[in-house]
Amino acid sequence: MSDDTRIYLFDTTLRDGAQTQGVDFTVADKGAIAAALDKIGIDYIEGGWPGANPTDDRFFSERPPLQRARFTAFGMTRRPGRSVSNDPGMAALFDSKAEAICLVGKSWDFQVDVALGIAREENLELIGDSVAGIVARGREALFDCEHFFDGYKANPAYALACAEAAYRAGARWVVLCDTNGGTLPHEVERIVTDVAQRIPGERLGIHTHNDTENAVANTLAAVRAGVRQVQGTLNGLGERCGNANLVSIIPTLMLKMGYTTGVTEEGLAGLTKLSRWFDERLNVGPSRTAAYVGSSAFTHKGGLHVSAIAKDPRCYEHIDPVRVGNRRHIVVSDQAGRSNLLARFKEIGLELDPRAPEVEKLVDLVKQREAEGYAYDGAEASFEMLARRMLGQVPHYFELLRFTVQDERRYNARGELVTESEATVRVKVGGEVRHTVADGNGPVNAIDRALRKALEPFYPDLRDMKLVDFRVRILKATEASAAMPRVLIESANGNGERWSTVGVSYNIIDASFDALGDSFSYKLFREGVEAV
Repeated sequence: MSDDTRIYLFDTTLRDGAQTQGVDFTVADKGAIAAALDKIGIDYIEGGWPGANPTDDRFFSERPPLQRARFTAFGMTRRPGRSVSNDPGMAALFDSKAEAICLVGKSWDFQVDVALGIAREENLELIGDSVAGIVARGREALFDCEHFFDGYKANPAYALACAEAAYRAGARWVVLCDTNGGTLPHEVERIVTDVAQRIPGERLGIHTHNDTENAVANTLAAVRAGVRQVQGTLNGLGERCGNANLVSIIPTLMLKMGYTTGVTEEGLAGLTKLSRWFDERLNVGPSRTAAYVGSSAFTHKGGLHVSAIAKDPRCYEHIDPVRVGNRRHIVVSDQAGRSNLLARFKEIGLELDPRAPEVEKLVDLVKQREAEGYAYDGAEASFEMLARRMLGQVPHYFELLRFTVQDERRYNARGELVTESEATVRVKVGGEVRHTVADGNGPVNAIDRALRKALEPFYPDLRDMKLVDFRVRILKATEASAAMPRVLIESANGNGERWSTVGVSYNIIDASFDALGDSFSYKLFREGVEAV
């Protein structure tokens, strides 16, 4: 392929992503994220702003050992009244161990007049001098034209003059920024087309924000118009509504638009794992509906859809999920028919004759239980346990006999108001009744810990399992405090594998108890553990 098909990927997660409310990267976080981005083939990794805070200073002093990506520092152009050699901000950039330096500067005449309060011509000098200073020191220079699209709409000649000042001074990339995220795709494509008449597309980049839910669309529109570098963050992290999501952009460029990137097929197949690992690092739940990588991205529920998928996946899947490291998933619900069940059986390794009476029985049982409040489309592990128990395939690992939970709200010795939970459980394992007690952070955590104390001596495989999410939905809200809750519990292995189980009862603790029991059984069954 010609060079015109090559798109360069610039990741700003470690700077733009750090501006997300509730996100605070440590140096260790930054190193781990940089290594993961480097591994899949990102071209540029922006580490942060040297001199802005102690975390970034330390990160740049301990530069990560990247194999592919160009380590990039971010900063401002020189200040008015300072030379490049005399500017503390520029000095911090030059002292960093970065191969590339990305500067930000004003390209909207309104901001030059009001925010900087200097002559417009002087702003052009700041841009040109700063970029030239980077080039003179043997570093690769990038220039982010802040508020470029707003500036272009207000005064095209001046916005272009700012971009050209960086280009003439030797900037490898002149990046057009939709800083407040207010520009729409048709505007981006028109404006970038105009700019590409003055600055070659192979020297242009795009940096968009998601304030109108158009960051990815705006990025792709800019690529169509000629830019050859795209900037974004993992999972669209960023200030306000976020930045362009590289996890969506990369497969779209490669699989839909025919472009090449530094990401290999192997790297592309690791995209789902990377996205979910990143969420885990941030201690947030992955978005089930995320394009390409979400757990629901290739999930099928309606019976007619599943029948079509069985004939040809292209009916309802725009790509083979394996290409991005995801997988097809058939869920079972009260909308399910025989085709859903057969597809789900195949997925979990159950070979059944479509005419077998068990299939019809299970269809009826699933519909009956969902009428009672169960939801197997979000609790795949519970469905598998239901099906395999009906077929007599699940060993009798343990029997949950009874439980008691006590919650106490009191003032401790320091005069602080605290709430404590204590659970007592009786579990029968291999003919032996175990009676255990544990406290916890809330009743469900207390039951979880008490069950572990009873089961782990018999089943040590449970030790690397943890509860990672707990959700409750009220099914009969008209009954107020007597409403029936449905509990969904998500659990995970030490290797990151996740599964969900469901419990339903008028008593929320009872529902949680059942869901936890299913989760433990699923873990043991999937790992081939024999009952004691």
